[in-house]
Amino acid sequence: MVMIVPNWLLSTKYSDSRPLFLEVRGIIHIFTACLPFLVKATIMFGLKSNSADPRPESAVSGGVGVAGLIGLAAWIMIARQYGMDGPYSALAACAACGLPMVIWSLLKDKVHLRESTGIDWKNPKPLKETFDTSAIKLAGLWGTWGLIAVIYCIGRWYWTGQYQFSMQMMEMVAPWLLAISIPYVMFLDRFFVEPKDGAWHFGQFLMGGKPKARGGEFDPEQIYHHLRAWAVKGFFLAFMISIVPGGFGDFIRLDFSEIAGNPIAIAHWLIVAMFVVDVQFATVGYLLTMKPLDSHIRTANPYLGGWVAALLCYPPFALMYPGGPLHYEVDIAGWDYWFREYEALLWIWGGALVVLTAIYAWATVAFGLRFSNLTHRGILTHGPYSWTKHPAYVAKNAYWWMASLPFLTMGGNYVDMIRNAVLMGCVSGVYYWRAKTEEKHLLADPAYKEYAEWMDRNGPIPRLVNWAKRRIGWWTPEQGREPEIHPAE
Repeated sequence: MVMIVPNWLLSTKYSDSRPLFLEVRGIIHIFTACLPFLVKATIMFGLKSNSADPRPESAVSGGVGVAGLIGLAAWIMIARQYGMDGPYSALAACAACGLPMVIWSLLKDKVHLRESTGIDWKNPKPLKETFDTSAIKLAGLWGTWGLIAVIYCIGRWYWTGQYQFSMQMMEMVAPWLLAISIPYVMFLDRFFVEPKDGAWHFGQFLMGGKPKARGGEFDPEQIYHHLRAWAVKGFFLAFMISIVPGGFGDFIRLDFSEIAGNPIAIAHWLIVAMFVVDVQFATVGYLLTMKPLDSHIRTANPYLGGWVAALLCYPPFALMYPGGPLHYEVDIAGWDYWFREYEALLWIWGGALVVLTAIYAWATVAFGLRFSNLTHRGILTHGPYSWTKHPAYVAKNAYWWMASLPFLTMGGNYVDMIRNAVLMGCVSGVYYWRAKTEEKHLLADPAYKEYAEWMDRNGPIPRLVNWAKRRIGWWTPEQGREPEIHPAE
């Protein structure tokens, strides 16, 4: 999720005295230089279905992401004009990004009417009929939030550094969430076809009920699913909120005149812009896990390997951060140093890095309201997901190799060159592992199996990979694709 930008590029000055039209022009030069790529790619460049082998329908329309991009770009222009570079402005950008996506989803895509929401708006039940169910569900929901709060309190890292902002926000909104949850649950339970979800089962457990195996009502499997889903949201939402202010504030303060004509600075700030897009959309995705928007978590990854592979990439467990066993940036200078004498190559290499980062951000934008790790919230088949099943991982790892050039060191030490390259290879291996565990999880859904098989036949990158596998005898289409077989690109 994190794209690292050198600190020296973040030390630009900002002047709030420039007229709005100059700010708009600057935004066009930098931020919206990337937006056309994302918008056009979302609408036009997804691999087209052919009539003989149509692409499976995507759970999210391309218009959702476009709506979010427009809202985010509008807020950034306003924030730059008035110098609103603080953390609350960054959170307001999440609202500016998320609200247009909600409106598009409800009015254009009509996601609230989909059968997958489990909601029947035409046949509400009387409140007296659902009141007891709602009360038990609220007990389960509040109990879940209490567990998350305890973990936040125990985790020392949540009260240092960038996480402090997340904890401040959690403390601020907690009373409001408790209050709003009552009418929200009471209202929706009247329309649910089956209101007894995981929160209800957990509430039954907390209130001393018995499991079904012993003649009771709650299902332990429902509780496990519920707790896994909230573990994902609790862990990753705190991280996402903690990183929202950084890149956003840096971009708002950027003086475009200081980077004009500098290929290194332009490339890095375009990358920062893409990072802002990625973080904003991802944060919205973790916030809006709601059944009326059809963006709820269907299942969270039940495999331990999937959790380990994902958590190794995020603090406090990240292995590739400085000081970690997979830290590969020892005595390296990066692409901007090695190509500093060749301006044409700086433009080409920097442009390639920007494109890779844009693909990475595009992969997040394509989720619309549904981005989150370790979860199934509907199968995507459009945009970059019509070219590869893992566009973010492919683009991210290619970017890291090209940006860091780990096999080149300042001191010319061959041991460090080999060590850095091997460790970078291990980092890529972790992401390959993540891809495999994600596919193992998603292949339990027939819709993903259909999509995966279609990709094997039509997706450019899967076809290339499968051609290579057939050449070495690793895999053939005749083997089929059962849940225990989960190749990844």
